[in-house]
Amino acid sequence: MKEKNCLIFGGSGQIGRHLIRKLTKNNFRVTIVTRNIHQKSYIIKTQGNAGYIDIVEASIYDEKKIRSLFEKTNICINLIGILFEKKGGNSFKNIHSLFPAILAKFSKEYSLEQFIHISALGINDAKDSKYALSKLEGEKNILKNFSKATILRPSIVYSVDDNFTTNFMTLLSLLPIFPIYYSGKTKFMPIHCSDLVDIIYKVISNNMNSNIIECVGPEIITFKEIIKKLLNHIDKKRVLLPMPLPLAILSSKFFQLFPKPLLTEDQLKLLKYDNISSGRYKNNFDLNIPSIKYFDDEVKKYSYMWREGGEFSKKKLN
Repeated sequence: MKEKNCLIFGGSGQIGRHLIRKLTKNNFRVTIVTRNIHQKSYIIKTQGNAGYIDIVEASIYDEKKIRSLFEKTNICINLIGILFEKKGGNSFKNIHSLFPAILAKFSKEYSLEQFIHISALGINDAKDSKYALSKLEGEKNILKNFSKATILRPSIVYSVDDNFTTNFMTLLSLLPIFPIYYSGKTKFMPIHCSDLVDIIYKVISNNMNSNIIECVGPEIITFKEIIKKLLNHIDKKRVLLPMPLPLAILSSKFFQLFPKPLLTEDQLKLLKYDNISSGRYKNNFDLNIPSIKYFDDEVKKYSYMWREGGEFSKKKLN
């Protein structure tokens, strides 16, 4: 009988850091695979109890080394994903479609108890997005190779460690005018990272194999409402300017040239589609795993970093 050991790919990211803390706190040993141990290990080592974390450096293309890791685990969790493609770098197809298929294949070959894969909400409708299509293809490949897999589709995941609220608050603190795409009507059900991690933990501890679960927060918020809430939290007033689609496309072509794009053409396409429970699959509430954290309450806890006065502005918040 193998000991409780989780093999995690993508452990140094927002979700990974929260998940490592949760698992090690509950006596799981975790093996984290990273492509750069010197750059990432100092982050990973501080996330859990000493003695419960192993860090392995490996390329996702090194099948021999990855295969060897499956001999020592009974649960595999894939958190790896990219928001945009870099010229000469990883592609959506490699990261979202081919790599998860390999992990699913090894999960079956080594008779793992569970394979948990993080996908994305709203990808069924976004047929014109390369990101969404690659995610869908990845899901199909996973279920074809390992029918017991559990695929989690979260809405926007936020926390103090995210690249969503933090980036927006940075931009809003600098720009006097902020563009609003598709009239700001796109709907989201933001889920706090700790709530998503609780879902993952429940899936593991209850040995759930539900194929696809939509992971959503407790409220529906439009894009424009999100921006207004962030502005309120950082105590700024900005002109929210509706951006005509032709101009939005032109701006995305420019922004995607940046090393870390503010917006790509593909992300602009995704913004057309609501990011809420579809009704096609069960969500975490259906499975009695409710999200309990509300967007306003949680963002308020760290938004002071973007307010004038920083730490000293917290008294004003309260």
